[in-house]
Amino acid sequence: MKRRIANPDKQALLQPILPNITWSMDFMHDVLESGRKVRVLNVVDDFNREALMCCPAYSFPSEKVVQLVERLIEKHGKPMNIRTDNGTEFIAKAFEGFCLTSSINHIRIQKGKPMQNGYCERFNRSFREDVLDAYIFENLSQLSDQAELWREDYNSSHPHAGIGNYTPYELKTKKNSNLDLLK
Repeated sequence: MKRRIANPDKQALLQPILPNITWSMDFMHDVLESGRKVRVLNVVDDFNREALMCCPAYSFPSEKVVQLVERLIEKHGKPMNIRTDNGTEFIAKAFEGFCLTSSINHIRIQKGKPMQNGYCERFNRSFREDVLDAYIFENLSQLSDQAELWREDYNSSHPHAGIGNYTPYELKTKKNSNLDLLK
C-alpha cells in the first residue's frame, strides 16, 4: 500500500467570518427535454453557504453576468471578493472591469483545480442531484421556477455540518444578532 503524500499546493478553503466577504460563482450545464442546452449560474456566499442565485439561461455573455451580480449587490450588499474559475465570462473585459471599478477582488482559481472553489462545487453537486437530475424541464421557465423553489428550501431547511449544523439563513440571522449585541 502506498502512502499518500500531502500536496504542498493544497490549501484549506477558508470560511469567512461574516457575510459578503467572499462569494463563489460557477456555471452548470444541462439540457431541456427538447435537447436545447441551458446553463445555470450559481452564486454562493462562502460565509454561510447561502445560495444567493441559481439563474438559468441559454447563454451568459459577460455583460449579463455583470448585470446579475449588480442585482445581487443591490439585494445583499457588495462582497469584498468573488471567486470564479477561468471561464470566458469571468475573464472577459466586462466582468474584470466591473470588479476593478467596484473594488471587488476577483479571485481566479487555478486551471484544473475546481476544489479551490469548493463551497460552490459542493453546492453544485446538491443542485445537480436535487434539481437538474431529478426533473425533466420542458422550458427555461420551468427550470427557473424549480431552481428558485429549491434555492429557498436549501437556504431555510438544510443544515450544514461545516457551519455548525445551521441552515444558511439560521447562521446569517445568528451572526447578525451577535453583531447587534456589540453595538
